Amino acid sequence: MKSAYIKMHIAIFLWGFTGLLGKLIELNEGMLVWYRLLISSVAIAIILLYRKSFPKISSKEIISISLIGFLVMLHWITFYGSIKLSGISVAMICLSSIALFASILEPLVNKTRFDYIEIFFSALAVTGIMTIYNSDAGLAKGIIVGIISALLSACFSILNKRIASKYETLTISLIELSSGWLLLTLLLPLYFLIQPTETFLPSTSDFVYLMILSLVCTVLTWVLSLQALRKVSAYTMGLALNLEPVYGIILAIAFAGEGKLMNGGFLSGAAIIMITIILHTIYKWKKLKKPPEKSIGPMMN
Repeated sequence: MKSAYIKMHIAIFLWGFTGLLGKLIELNEGMLVWYRLLISSVAIAIILLYRKSFPKISSKEIISISLIGFLVMLHWITFYGSIKLSGISVAMICLSSIALFASILEPLVNKTRFDYIEIFFSALAVTGIMTIYNSDAGLAKGIIVGIISALLSACFSILNKRIASKYETLTISLIELSSGWLLLTLLLPLYFLIQPTETFLPSTSDFVYLMILSLVCTVLTWVLSLQALRKVSAYTMGLALNLEPVYGIILAIAFAGEGKLMNGGFLSGAAIIMITIILHTIYKWKKLKKPPEKSIGPMMN
């Protein structure tokens, strides 16, 4: 059990590096995500080939999973777009609202009753984000894109819950990531019209960062999290994931010089969001008598 908790926290800490690596990589968000999807897909395919664990999946299911992969791809593009526009800290703050936004979206998707206390927590989170938004006009675009990223993440996490119990999680991940890569490849001409770029190939440093992002912060962390989930509950993993934005912001301040963003408005908004997350976590812990079903949502940061 102890080793499982260690693996879980190592995975979450490494996920915290995704924002910093996105800042360090000079490619724009579209090409960054294109390479991350490609490298991660190839690595997972090699693991599955080595394990000889390719199950048979119907064409209908593959299409459904591929559509979720499209959401994953859009989430990553908007996440890194937020970083490029306003910095790691802003993107991470917006990302921390995923669980709160999911509390509104999940009843709509599953046609269940709303929990108005969770909606209240969501309103508090939005208040915190708006406080940061008003603290610096230069952060506005990054916050808007970051909120879109959080909403996309909440959407695919909810949809993933419906298929997580049907197939092995690495198989689902391979279909999602490879389909996301294929769809992005088809959309690149349109993307370049909206977001022109002159750099298509990564520099030496970009290549190194991309390999770390794809192999260490995507594939390795997913394997570690899967091993941890054999001993700890998915609910425990979900609670621990609240540390990811904290790690990301600490790394942004330490290595990306983002301490200058921490004005009074930013700190006030961040405090509102963090307090809301803590209160929401306590509320969920008291509300749930048993862990919820296993989800593969945590991978996609």
